[in-house]
Amino acid sequence: MLTSPVQLYKQAYSGLSRNSWYLCLVMLVNRSGTMVIPFMTIYCTHQLHFTIVQAGYIMGLFGLGSICGAFVGGKLTDKIGFYDLQIFALFSGGVLFIIAGYQHTFLSLAISAYVLSFCNESFRPANSSAIAYYSTNENKTRSYSLNRLAVNLGWAVGGALGGFLASYSYHSLFWVDGCTNILAALMLLKLIPRSGIVKPAKIKIDETVSSSAYNDKIYLLFILFVVLFATCFFQLFTMQPLFYKMVWGYNEQTIGFLMALNGLLIVIIEMILIHRLEGRRHALKYISSGVILVGIGFVILNVMPAVIWSRLLVVFFITLGEMLAMPFMNSFWITRTTPRNRGEYAALYTMAWSTAQVLAPTLGSQLILYGGFSLLWWLLGGVCLVAATGFMLMYRINYRPSIHSQ
Repeated sequence: MLTSPVQLYKQAYSGLSRNSWYLCLVMLVNRSGTMVIPFMTIYCTHQLHFTIVQAGYIMGLFGLGSICGAFVGGKLTDKIGFYDLQIFALFSGGVLFIIAGYQHTFLSLAISAYVLSFCNESFRPANSSAIAYYSTNENKTRSYSLNRLAVNLGWAVGGALGGFLASYSYHSLFWVDGCTNILAALMLLKLIPRSGIVKPAKIKIDETVSSSAYNDKIYLLFILFVVLFATCFFQLFTMQPLFYKMVWGYNEQTIGFLMALNGLLIVIIEMILIHRLEGRRHALKYISSGVILVGIGFVILNVMPAVIWSRLLVVFFITLGEMLAMPFMNSFWITRTTPRNRGEYAALYTMAWSTAQVLAPTLGSQLILYGGFSLLWWLLGGVCLVAATGFMLMYRINYRPSIHSQ
């Protein structure tokens, strides 16, 4: 008997803890104000009249601050717990976003970008540990997908509203981003006070888990391939908007719509998709398939004309790939942790994405300078292929059952 759409959604969202939903709501408010980063390259080049390379350096400093913030955030999470660190990161990030809006020279904005991202990204290891704290082995992937749903629903709102605001005043983006950070901190204090922190459910641990993330060779190899993929994926928020503006001639509102469409598709589809897929195949197999699809999405920018079907096809492939890869990346690393080292594992995973946040705009801007956007999109497709192959080889070598055990 076929399951109705209503039943599918009910099944996909059932069984998650109340605090998982509260964390989702806090993240939704926080990410609804995500407007500065997606439009930063355009802001730097068109409002502050920086060069593309300078804009790339600014975005690179965001990533460098993220790496340092994630490392410190992971250490503090294991030492003092995830609660206080989340509050501090949200409050400080909010204030610093507002301050960054008043920086108009390359040096002052560069310093502001680094300090802001350091404080803001220390939130991620703590938040990842909090999600795991309220999850069970059976719903861990869906718990992270619920969090991603909030991120992407907020991204849809922030992208659309950000495109509208940017067409009138870029300065307002910094204020909205800052205020939503502060509001999210206040909501977290209200919805999940310390008295609401209860004993976590037991989570099944991978038999090959190491006591330290930095001694876990399988995990370190996984992190390497995550960096390769993430460096490609971050072009979606750094150089792709610039491509839409400079090459395809789209305005800020159209660019905001495309960003919003990516988020809306994830909100509508991802939880059902994960509910159907979780537990059927190893996470690394889903990750490999997703990375390939993202690479195809970037290559389409080279082979299709600047028409509506082209941009929708790009969004479709990248979004589907993102939905397959990222939730199962989270479920892979969490199975390798214990409550005592979870912050360290979360920090290393966050640092992988932060490293990519440095590499993506820095390398992307240089490739555009010397070879144009066409070279960038072809290389992204190739790097995604390498990363996908790496994830699949990890599965075949470390996790595929032997013939004798089948």
